Amino acid sequence: MNSRMHWYTWALIVLSVASTHAADEDTEAEVIDAPDKYPAPAPSPLDDCDPEKVGFELITGYVFSAPGNVLDSIPGTLMLTDCLETCQGNDSCQAVNYETGLCVLFSSNADALPGALTKSQFPVFTIYAQKSCLGVKPCERAWCIDRVQNYRLSGHAKSHQAVNSRQECLELCLGENEFQCRSANYNNATGDCELSTMDRITLAGSNAFQAADGYDYMENNCIEQPAKLCEFKKLTGRILKTVDSVYQDVGSLDECRELCLHSPYRCHSYDYGDTGEMVCRLSHHSRATLADIQDPYLDVPEAATYELSSCYNVSIDCRSGDMVARIQTSKLFDGKIYAKGSPNSCVRDVNNSLEFELEMAYDNLECNVRKNGLGRYVNDVVIQHHDKIVTSSDLGLAVTCQYDLTNKSVTNEVDLGVHGDVQPALSEEVTVDSPNVAMKITDRSGGDVMPTAEVGDPLALRFEILDKNSPYEIFVRELVAMDGVDSSEIVLIDSDGCPTDHFIMGPLYKSAESGKILLSHFDAFKFPSSEVVQFRALVTPCMPSCEPVQCDQEESTGELRSVISYGKRRRRRSTSSSTNPNDDLLLVQTIQITDKFGFERDGNKTTTLGREAMFLPDSQGFCVNMAGLIVAATVFLAAQLAIIAAWTFVWQRRRLNSKLNDSASVSVSLPSTFGTNRTDSLCKLYDNNGYAHSRRF
Repeated sequence: MNSRMHWYTWALIVLSVASTHAADEDTEAEVIDAPDKYPAPAPSPLDDCDPEKVGFELITGYVFSAPGNVLDSIPGTLMLTDCLETCQGNDSCQAVNYETGLCVLFSSNADALPGALTKSQFPVFTIYAQKSCLGVKPCERAWCIDRVQNYRLSGHAKSHQAVNSRQECLELCLGENEFQCRSANYNNATGDCELSTMDRITLAGSNAFQAADGYDYMENNCIEQPAKLCEFKKLTGRILKTVDSVYQDVGSLDECRELCLHSPYRCHSYDYGDTGEMVCRLSHHSRATLADIQDPYLDVPEAATYELSSCYNVSIDCRSGDMVARIQTSKLFDGKIYAKGSPNSCVRDVNNSLEFELEMAYDNLECNVRKNGLGRYVNDVVIQHHDKIVTSSDLGLAVTCQYDLTNKSVTNEVDLGVHGDVQPALSEEVTVDSPNVAMKITDRSGGDVMPTAEVGDPLALRFEILDKNSPYEIFVRELVAMDGVDSSEIVLIDSDGCPTDHFIMGPLYKSAESGKILLSHFDAFKFPSSEVVQFRALVTPCMPSCEPVQCDQEESTGELRSVISYGKRRRRRSTSSSTNPNDDLLLVQTIQITDKFGFERDGNKTTTLGREAMFLPDSQGFCVNMAGLIVAATVFLAAQLAIIAAWTFVWQRRRLNSKLNDSASVSVSLPSTFGTNRTDSLCKLYDNNGYAHSRRF
C-alpha cells in the first residue's frame, strides 16, 4: 500500500482483519464443540454453470464465518471488484467476505450453511458476496443484485407472482422486459415475489424502505440509470468505514468524482484526501442504502463524503413543428419544467416521476422559441424542484434544434453561470412604533445588509428591536415570501411559528448579540416570473421574554428532529396583559435575486428599466411602472405644448385682424370736411356693438 495512506485506512484494515479472525475463531470453536453443525457442502450447482450466467449477490453488513471452508485470505485488497474477480476465476470459490483491505474466499455459501451468516460486528461492517448460477444472463457489471435481509420496499409493487425460491424471484426481475424492474421483495414464508419500478435510490428521503421479518429485498444493480448532469451533496465530518474501491495518486476531487461516475457499478458516494494524500475512495452506498447498518460512518471532523443526489439525462427531439425536451432522472422528481421566458404559460407540472417532457411549438408565442439563423431554433428551459420558487438545486438547459434539407442535428447543454451586471435592488425597510422593529435581509452572520443576491447564496432574515433598552422581546409568525410581479406567494413560517420546509428556511433563533434579535438562515431563492422577492411577516411583541415553540423537523433520512423556533402563534390575552392583543406588527422587505442559469434576456445581458416595477410603501401600498409613468408624462407635456402653440397662433391672428380694422376705421372717421375734432369723430363710431356702424361708412 502506498506509504502516504492515512492512518484511518490502516486502522480500518487492522480492525477488519481482527474482526474477521475473531469471527473465524469463534466459528472454529463452535465446529470443534459440534462437528456436525456445519457438514461438508454438497456439490455446487456452479460446477456445470455457463460462465456467462455466473453472477454475484451482495449483502452488506453480514459476515460469513466458516473457517473450515476458507480457500484463501488476501490482505491488502483495496478493490471489491478485484476480490470478486478472484472468486470468479476460482472454480471452487462460492462466496467472499470483503472489507477495505481484506478479501476472504470460501468454498461454501450461506444457502448451504445459513447459520454461518451473521451480522458483522462493530466497529466495521463487512460485505458478503455470493456467487450464483443464474437462469438469465446478468449484465457485465461487477455484481447484479444487492440483497437486504428482513426488509422490503413497501407500496410500489408493479407485479406479483408466486415462485419457488428467492433466486427465481431475482431472475424474474433481471429478465423483466415489459418494464424496468429496479427491485423485488421476496416473502420466504409464502413465496410471493413483488417486482417494482422503484428502489432505495429513486425513493430516497421517503419511508418506503421498511423493516419486515421474513422478507428479502433485492435491488437490481444492472439497471441503467441517468449519468449526466449529476449533482453531489457534501456530507461533512463523516467517511464510510468500508468502501468498494480505493484509488491512489488521484490528482483532484474532480478526478475522483469522474471515477465514481464511470465505475463498474452504481457508485453513489466518494471521498477524497481524507484517508491519505491523493486517495480517492468510492462506494455504491449512501445514506439512502445504509438504513439497516449500525454506525456505517467514521466521524472525522475535517473529512467529507460526497453523496450522489440526482442525475439528469436530457434529450431533444426536433420535430417538424416543435421541439420536445425529454428528461430522465435517477430520483423521483416532483416539481415543474418550463420555458425560461414563459414560466406560467409554457409549463409542465411533474408529480413524482422519473421521466417527463416539455413540448415547445415553433409557432407558439407562449413558449418563446427563438429563431437564431437559418433553420436554427433555440430556447431556454428550467427544471425547477419546488412548485413556486427557484432554488440552487434547479437546472437551466439551453436547447437547440438545427435543420437542413436532409438531416437534423440536436444539441443540448447546461449553463449555470450568471452573465451581465446585476440591476440595483428595489429595497425598502419598514419600521413600526412601540417597539420599533426592523426586518432586514443580511449575510449568514446577520451583519451586512444584502440588497441583491444570486440563487443559492447563504442569507439570513434578521428581525431586530431597534431600541436596545426596550423592555420587549419579539416572536414572528406567518412569514410569507411574495413574487414582485403576479403576487404568487409561499408560506415560510406558519401560524404556529414553525418552518414549513426547513430546506428553504430554517427556524428562528436568538442572535448571540442580543435577545432582541431573531435570525433565520436560508439560501437565496426566487420566483420564476420575477427577480424581486418580497418578505412579509407578522411580529408580535411580548414582555418580559418570548417563549419558543417546539417544531418537528424532518431529516433527509426521514427521521423527525425537534427544533426550537422563536416564531409562535399569538395566544388569547386578558385585558390586563402587558401588550395589546392588536399589537401585531406587519413588516415588509424586498430583495432582488437573480438566477444562475446564464440565459440572455431579449438578446441583451441585462434587463431594461422599462421592465422593472418599484414598490412604494405607504399606508396601503401600490406599484408604479416607471416606463409607463415616463411615457405618460411625455405625452401629457407634448399635448400641452400643442395646445399652447395653437392658442398662440389664434391669438396672433386675432390681434393682426384687430389692428387692420382699427386702421380702416380711423381713415374714414376723420374726413377733412367734418368740423369735429378727432376724439369726437372716434366717439361717434361706437355704440353698444363695437364697430357695427363703421360698416355704414
